[in-house]
Amino acid sequence: MAETAYYEHWSEYPISRWDWPNFTPEEIASRTVVNGERGPKGPLLLNFHALDCLQELRAFIGKPFHVNSAYRSPEYNRFVGGATHSKHMEGIAFDISMHNHEDRGEFIRLARQFGFNGIGHYSTFTHIDTRENPAEWWDNA
Repeated sequence: MAETAYYEHWSEYPISRWDWPNFTPEEIASRTVVNGERGPKGPLLLNFHALDCLQELRAFIGKPFHVNSAYRSPEYNRFVGGATHSKHMEGIAFDISMHNHEDRGEFIRLARQFGFNGIGHYSTFTHIDTRENPAEWWDNA
């Protein structure tokens, strides 16, 4: 099982130990829910293996990509209507904006090469996760 670390707030992570130069703790952290509304970034669950895969993918691609969603607290996952057993709550899932990538198929091929077994196809982003067994789905909305 991959090493994980949890912090009540992303700013508690010692930045001197941050090993993923193309991402920030705040970018990976969950949003909060405040008075029934989407709040600021807060809790942080790190899955070191998943973040290593993400960093290796980013380094290989050689150009930035935007992480729309990474870790989600159970509360925030419910707020956004996420799946009951969402991989985001395990810190192993990332929703990546496709606005900076011309070839989604190539992005997905590379994501698989770098350890992402869960692939979700959505209109403006691609979900990737490091689940054990391969899964792929399309959003038909």
